Amino acid sequence: MADLIETPFWWEEAKPRRLGNAPPSRSDVVVIGGGYTGLNAAITLRGAGISVTVLEAEDFGFGASSRNAGHVSSGVNLGKSASSSNVHSPLEARLPPGKFKALKDEAAASFDFVEARMKELSTDAHYLRSGRVVCAASPKHFAALQAKAPHMLHDGVQLFAGDRQKCAIGSDHFHGVMTIDRAGQLHPGKYLHGLVDQAQARGAHLCDNHPVRMIERSSRGWRVKAQGATIECDKVFIATNGYSDGLHPWMRRRIIPAASYIIVTDELPEGLINELLPQARTGVDTKRLLSYFRPTPDRRRILFGGRASLRMRPAREIAVELAKRLHRIFPDTRGIAVQYAWSGKIAFTFDLLPHLGEHEGVVHAIGCNGSGVAMQSYLGHMAGQAISGGPRSAFWNLAFPSVPFYRETPWFLPAVTGWYRLRDGIDQLTA
Repeated sequence: MADLIETPFWWEEAKPRRLGNAPPSRSDVVVIGGGYTGLNAAITLRGAGISVTVLEAEDFGFGASSRNAGHVSSGVNLGKSASSSNVHSPLEARLPPGKFKALKDEAAASFDFVEARMKELSTDAHYLRSGRVVCAASPKHFAALQAKAPHMLHDGVQLFAGDRQKCAIGSDHFHGVMTIDRAGQLHPGKYLHGLVDQAQARGAHLCDNHPVRMIERSSRGWRVKAQGATIECDKVFIATNGYSDGLHPWMRRRIIPAASYIIVTDELPEGLINELLPQARTGVDTKRLLSYFRPTPDRRRILFGGRASLRMRPAREIAVELAKRLHRIFPDTRGIAVQYAWSGKIAFTFDLLPHLGEHEGVVHAIGCNGSGVAMQSYLGHMAGQAISGGPRSAFWNLAFPSVPFYRETPWFLPAVTGWYRLRDGIDQLTA
């Protein structure tokens, strides 16, 4: 790893965009955050004839929208607890009758929304409906996948026990796998570029390097103060997810920014990727500190990520642990260098649901819980629809929990990381 590149692999072909636009003094809506959520909202708002200004604190694409793995899921784990092996969500018993189904239906619709959006973009985001393989970390986890499968027929699932799992993944490391047809992958940076181009073409004002310092009421609605600019507007929409700061304390107390890490290998020997990941599927295991993987769009490398730590640590340090995981799962990758390593922030919520709604006049869409490419894109669109007077999502203004003594610093993350690591270890010992 001596020559490790500590910026996202995606930036080689799609660096963050610096547009240099100055904000207007007045806009119908100000969107704070220029990732998938904010840009999809801007596109929808412009479609309704509403003027919109998007304020991004960095260059467009600096944050999670070009740091993620590019997995596009269909919401099958909505509201699940930390391990994706759980059969039922604890929310099913707590929500009113029919509500959980409505949320599940919209989570599935997020996948269709992204597929439709791909056809509208001027930029080729290398989208592929590849399917996904979910890998059981223990026999107990595979039994749970077997119990889930009858409820997932719409997603096109198949089960492969341990002695047949090589039909779906080139690894003996797991205790059976489930494949899901309704899943895909894309190039995150190129998707972001396509959204930037579409939002601009529709007339949205996109302003990079304008971190917002204050939101306050004004005689005409709201006043947004950013670095070097003040904008009067009727409505404010916050779409900052894991990169949220103390700008809106009520919202910030309800999300937990956490770290996720990714490495990308050097080029693999010819044909090896087809053995390791047949049909170019994306993959994820069922651990609490999970691992995920996929081929790069050129099918020459493996991208491998995971929650090796929920705290922010140097990417180079975490790359060593991720490389060990990669080699355990795919021994044929031993001896192949890791060329890229980087980190990004995701946002968990205390109920593990994404949240869309309005609090004291400010609209928000946050809390992707690590599965945001489809869901946050869709919720951005639904936020734009709600602001423009259209139908509201089933996610609109769900109860949004927090915990006592939590403000901005997630002091409990080291304990959570340790607990998850212990539970994962117990699962392995009892396998």
